Amino acid sequence: MVNLTRIYTRTGDDGTTALGDFSRTPKTDPRLAAYADANEANACLGVAIAAGGLREDVRATLLRIQNELFDVGADLCMPLRETYDYPPLRVQQPWIDDLEADCDRYLAELEPLRSFILPGGSAGAAYLHVATTVVRRAERATWAALEHYGTDAGTERGEGGVNPLTATYLNRLSDLLFVLARVANLPGGDVLWQPGGGRVAAPER
Repeated sequence: MVNLTRIYTRTGDDGTTALGDFSRTPKTDPRLAAYADANEANACLGVAIAAGGLREDVRATLLRIQNELFDVGADLCMPLRETYDYPPLRVQQPWIDDLEADCDRYLAELEPLRSFILPGGSAGAAYLHVATTVVRRAERATWAALEHYGTDAGTERGEGGVNPLTATYLNRLSDLLFVLARVANLPGGDVLWQPGGGRVAAPER
């Protein structure tokens, strides 16, 4: 049960913040960067849903993903331990399987890509392309946290590791969001990349 009775606490004024296990860490911690980027990705999806004019099935898929991204952040902010007083939220393989199933289902609606595409087209597609790039950044930040903390329940410094399925989830999510950005441009289609900026070659002298 979440009970937020006050937004500001002043406890972070020293440059630290609390993790899910109530330990404190610098705000420059790679673990914190990972779940902050996941939170930013969630905000991008909120904009896409609110302003993108998306199909109802796409909106429903994105709303489910928003809830899962909150859970990804909860996982990233809770160091791995051998035991817990209360089992924390952890990303599970079935979540990733669902993303792959979504990718296959929506991709079946699309023509095969024979060119790179530009972010744009409809508002919904543009917002989803932005969300895709933020999710990819969140994945990179998660890999940085994994490199720093590992995947064990404790390190030599006593910090717990990071669940590697969080990075896998974000990797697969970026694929799905790219597909959904293309779906958002139906029936008009993608905005294709023109090598060289579309410039006409200068005539030979």
